[in-house]
Amino acid sequence: MSTFCRGRGISDASFYTWRKRLSEDRPVRFALVETGADGKVSAGLELLLATGERLRIESGADAATLRMALGVLRERR
Repeated sequence: MSTFCRGRGISDASFYTWRKRLSEDRPVRFALVETGADGKVSAGLELLLATGERLRIESGADAATLRMALGVLRERR
């Protein structure tokens, strides 16, 4: 795990803290989305919102589109 964490600039302790927190059966209020060198989402993802709505983001979505979608969600809170 040390190599994985070091390569991403995080401490082992932080990794294990997040792993434990994310394994608990409760809503997640934080998500890390990585983009490739081209600035596009490398894997599709789906967010289940507190309202019950689902937001699907297909792989290949560009960072500007993702920022726009997140901005709209923030305005709705």
